[in-house]
Amino acid sequence: MPAGLKQSSSVVPIGFAVTETAANTFTQASVDLNLSPLDREVFVVLAINLDVSAPDCVAATDTRSRGALTSTSQTAIPTLQDANCLSRITLEIAADAGGALAVPFSSQALETPPSTLDYIGIIATNDFFVQVQGTGNTTTKGLSGKVYGYRAVADASIYAALVQSEVLSA
Repeated sequence: MPAGLKQSSSVVPIGFAVTETAANTFTQASVDLNLSPLDREVFVVLAINLDVSAPDCVAATDTRSRGALTSTSQTAIPTLQDANCLSRITLEIAADAGGALAVPFSSQALETPPSTLDYIGIIATNDFFVQVQGTGNTTTKGLSGKVYGYRAVADASIYAALVQSEVLSA
C-alpha cells in the first residue's frame, strides 16, 4: 500500500469498451470511477488487461489497431512514455504488394505487474479514458478490457499532490 493512502474497498474489476466512430478514426471513451473528491478518494490500479480488434489484412497495405488506457483525456493514441498512459496495445500486419505474404506483429504493455510492485498507477480524478484507432483498415476497430484496483483515501497533502500532478501532466 502506498504511503499516505488507506485502502477503502476490496479489489474490483472495472470493464470497459470503445469502438471507432469510423474506420481509422481516433475515438475515446471516458469511464467514470465515481470517486468522492470530498473524501479525497483515489483509485489504485493493480493490473490492466487490454484487447484490441485485429487489423484487417489488406494487400499492399500495412494495417494497425492500437489502444490505450490513460488517466487523462487524450487527442491521439499515447505512448508509454506519456506520464498519464497506464497501458497500451498495438497489433499490426505488414503486407506485401501482391497480398501473398502478410506478417503479424503485436506489442503490449505488461498486463500484470511483477510481484515487486505495489501498484502500477494511481488515478486521482473521477474517471479514466480508453482510446482506440486503426490505420489502413476497411472496418472499424474496438478496444475492450478490464482495470483491476481498489479505492483508497489519501491524506490531504497527498491527495492535492496527486490531483495536481495528474491534471498538470495532461
